[in-house]
Amino acid sequence: MALNYRKCAEEIVSLIGGRENVASAAHCATRLRLVIKDNSKLDKKKLENVDGVKGMFESNGQLQLIIGTGTVNKVYDEFLAVTGMTAATKDDVKAAAAAKQPAWKRALKSVGDVFVPILPAIVASGLMMGVVEALGKAIPSFAGTDWYAFLDMVANTAFAFLPVIVAVSAARVFGGNIFLAAVIGLMMVHTGLLNGWNVGSEEAINGFFGVTDGKIPTWNLFGNFKIGDYVLGSISRHGYQGHVIPVMIAVWFMSKIEKWLHDHVNEMIDLFVVPITTVFTTGLFTFVVIGPIFATLENYVLKGAEWLVQFPPGAMLMGAIYPATVVMGLHHMYNVIEAGMLSSTGLNTWMPIASAANFAQFGACLAVGIKCHQAKLKTVAIPSAMSASLGITEPAIFGVNFRFMKPFVCGMIGAACGACFGAITKIGATAYGVTGIPGYLTINNAGIYTLLLLISGGVAFGLTLFVWKEEEPETDDNKVEADDKDYLSNVVISCSAGEIMQPVKGEIIPYTKIEDDTFASGVLGKGVGIKPEEGVVYAPMDGEISSVADSKHAIGITGAEDMELLIHVGIDTVEMNGDGFTALVSEGDQVKKGDKIMEFDIAKIKEAGKPDTVVVLLTNSDDYSNVKI
Repeated sequence: MALNYRKCAEEIVSLIGGRENVASAAHCATRLRLVIKDNSKLDKKKLENVDGVKGMFESNGQLQLIIGTGTVNKVYDEFLAVTGMTAATKDDVKAAAAAKQPAWKRALKSVGDVFVPILPAIVASGLMMGVVEALGKAIPSFAGTDWYAFLDMVANTAFAFLPVIVAVSAARVFGGNIFLAAVIGLMMVHTGLLNGWNVGSEEAINGFFGVTDGKIPTWNLFGNFKIGDYVLGSISRHGYQGHVIPVMIAVWFMSKIEKWLHDHVNEMIDLFVVPITTVFTTGLFTFVVIGPIFATLENYVLKGAEWLVQFPPGAMLMGAIYPATVVMGLHHMYNVIEAGMLSSTGLNTWMPIASAANFAQFGACLAVGIKCHQAKLKTVAIPSAMSASLGITEPAIFGVNFRFMKPFVCGMIGAACGACFGAITKIGATAYGVTGIPGYLTINNAGIYTLLLLISGGVAFGLTLFVWKEEEPETDDNKVEADDKDYLSNVVISCSAGEIMQPVKGEIIPYTKIEDDTFASGVLGKGVGIKPEEGVVYAPMDGEISSVADSKHAIGITGAEDMELLIHVGIDTVEMNGDGFTALVSEGDQVKKGDKIMEFDIAKIKEAGKPDTVVVLLTNSDDYSNVKI
């Protein structure tokens, strides 16, 4: 009996708390995707029993009702008619779901969204920077050569101008003008300002500003008007090299100002009023508000660190919070502590704490790289871990550990253990500026230092392996090899109604091993998964195209005796919004076995971090008693 689409939609609406309880609604090839305002109003038990709903689950803030290919779009149309809502895109639903998440999750997501696109730059630079610094310490004569100077310049560029790269990426995330954001980033590392890495060096301050007191001069924009000890409008004339959070806050503020101005400034003068007002306002806010806040944070952390490192529990605490100061860009000030130790005692006992923290982030990142199955994540995590082992942790922290948080916390725990061990054994270095493996060049006890690295890195590695889980389930290696020569003649599904051939060249896996719980459960029908070797899909049987997903990643075919087949390329590829997919047929087209019906880009699917498994399911397999896979 045909499904009553209207009745199905009406029952769904009544059981989710009515129209007023729905923030957004969209659909993909098989599922109705809803963002619910108040989950307490859901009647989940009754929802699963609605005629037409084959299952339900919640993921990333979305309620997903499994309805099936060729049917979900019709139920969705009735859902819109019943509720009076307008159609939403998958991005709309994704944004609405994200908005429901806790503030800390949204903040972490923003950091991840900003850093993922720039990972290749900071991973390559971080790894090269560690190697060049290690070579310079190991071979002093090389450090004075032109080759060293050139390599050091190449390696340092991404970090010297990190605020600019972060600003451009942040503008894309927050919806601001990327070129205005670039100006803000450049402003924060302007050559008229003291390099942010030298704020603790009296020699550098005196040489740059031509002073003798070792204090950074200020610009007092509003004279000497004071509020308590704070001089209103006072700007310390130093840059923000290595800082991440300040520039992200600045670009977020810039994006808000720019959008407001676009909405309120007349179009005739928009072109020159909005940019100049946005840049001036953001620059003033950045240096007058953000600057003092982070300068104050630096002072508090610096004084606290100087006091804490005098005894093991304090060293343990500093080891734990050291990665957090890297996230905020406050870690460069520790050079002041190290320089002070060397001048007073000749031994830098802060270096083992920093090494423990850095090597722990290496261990956590390496564990992610070894444990994960996504090729894109693995190619980021392994090089980032190598960079961290050489003392450059930004790629590991921002590219991997901080994004997933659990590895970051495991790294903090490992750092605390290693730092405590270092304080108890009282090891130290005879210089500063290197940690991790290059630290062997300056440490006073190589054996104890090796144990410190093993403790910090090992604890972080082991904890991460235990507590961190990749979002996608592990893929089983039990695969059936497809015939490379005659794969299109391979029967992958058969029943009394006919046979379904292999539509894509590649290795076949059981549907129970597909990297998606819904497909693997069989709730959408029985079938197979195929690991594609080429991005072409052929019609596996004669029939009619019953549906083509808006995002072109899924096609439904109706064959002999009403066989309903779904070919779904990749897992969660609906989020790619059609990028990399080309449907060569339309709904209602008649196709013959072997007709080319879709092309897809395997590389783009992998770049998006999605499994490329092609799902082939007989969605109405329950209608046949003799289905064979």
